[in-house]
Amino acid sequence: MKRILSIAGTDPTGGAGIQADLKSISALGGYGMAVVTALVAQNTHGVRGIHTPPTAFLRQQLDSVSDDVRIDAVKIGMLGDAATVAEVINWLRQRRPPNVVLDPVMVATSGDRLLAADAEHAMLELLDQVDMITPNLAELALLMDEPVAETWSDALGQGRRLMSRHDTRVLVKGGHLPGRGCPDALLVPGAAPVEITMERIDTVNTHGTGCSMSSGLATLKARTGDWQVAFEQTKSWLQEAIGHADDLDVGAGHGPIHHFYRLYAAAGMTDAPSAGTATDTTRDTSETSAGTATDPAGPHTTAL
Repeated sequence: MKRILSIAGTDPTGGAGIQADLKSISALGGYGMAVVTALVAQNTHGVRGIHTPPTAFLRQQLDSVSDDVRIDAVKIGMLGDAATVAEVINWLRQRRPPNVVLDPVMVATSGDRLLAADAEHAMLELLDQVDMITPNLAELALLMDEPVAETWSDALGQGRRLMSRHDTRVLVKGGHLPGRGCPDALLVPGAAPVEITMERIDTVNTHGTGCSMSSGLATLKARTGDWQVAFEQTKSWLQEAIGHADDLDVGAGHGPIHHFYRLYAAAGMTDAPSAGTATDTTRDTSETSAGTATDPAGPHTTAL
């Protein structure tokens, strides 16, 4: 079993942050570990307060894991301030873990700013230390110092420029754009983009989708060895998790997705209709390994 480390903030209601990361990692067949960067008082309505532990304690957490456990992938989420970003950069440079996915948590879907303004420059330095960046549209615009994209074409353009500037993979996410479809695109230097569009699901319960997507990508890249396969399988799993989010009935605002729906269905604990279908997939096989196209976390297996 692959060992996946989440470096992120908390969500006491369990829908986002480290709690969502650990659920995603477990649902997709990995062993989840967690280092806390910030204690966040939030619920399904928004953020109420943030407490950041000392960076020395952050480093103690990071070293406690990496001194003892072989790490197969890392997901980085909320960092909060410049000192925290700098400490994570130092640790990455010293330890060189594989398969590092950065969800540059800067602006929550609720509109709450989750990264101090003085940390934005440090975040740009962090981009050069990771293998994949998964910003939402607002974060993509901040990283590029450009207006927020209003069309899918504009979003892809920003993603390409970010990829070229930092020579790393970028996942462009179009879920915040209007329309019936939800497009995502995997951009890889030197390769054609891989786009997947799925039907938009009518629900307000999408809290933590960015956290879940990034930790899912880290887990499945460690398991399959292929970024494109990890993207395709994470997108499929996330679609079903969103499609069954209303089953949970958690909170009165934007509730969490159903991370374990597939496992519950496989165990006979719920009905198992598939939620949503892919409407457009453009495959580029430049990074695809033979024999890895089967979804190890599909609806007919527990993938454990």
